[in-house]
Amino acid sequence: MDKKACKSIDVEVRKGPWTMEEDLILMNYIANHGEGVWNSLARSAGLKRTGKSCRLRWLNYLRPDVRRGNITPEEQLLIMELHAKWGNRWSKIAKHLPGRTDNEIKNYWRTRIQKHIKHAENSNDQASTSHVSSSCPPDHTVESYSPPSFNGNNVEPPQGHFPTEQNENLWSVDDLWSLQLLNGY
Repeated sequence: MDKKACKSIDVEVRKGPWTMEEDLILMNYIANHGEGVWNSLARSAGLKRTGKSCRLRWLNYLRPDVRRGNITPEEQLLIMELHAKWGNRWSKIAKHLPGRTDNEIKNYWRTRIQKHIKHAENSNDQASTSHVSSSCPPDHTVESYSPPSFNGNNVEPPQGHFPTEQNENLWSVDDLWSLQLLNGY
């Protein structure tokens, strides 16, 4: 049997937003069987999703130790400091921010910090050009500011919210709702 014939037998893969039922199926399956080969996990759990979709959903949203919500000023300083040291090595930076995902840190950098830096550079270029040309000698240099060090290693990861049912390996809709409310959804 060739690959084309196998594809026609396979179940249609669902795309788009995840439903609460799918989240519960994935969480309960992982609680009972653990993580594994994501493609076989998706099939075994009965989800009509790809393994990659299941993996990303688990790692970025459903894991109990994922910390959601606003990035604190201390975390922002640490992100800026580590980015200056390592550049766009988001996974390495995420290891120093317990509960934060590399994807969340990358998105925060690109949507918040990077835009402010570019805006500040543009403002400084315009201001320093007019200021330098009028009152400073041509060899005048402007020193840059770097934020003070922040030791983020003492940040405790948030306590995970695990199933509260009689069977500790099952998640309920109430568990999911409380998890989403606690994590800022």
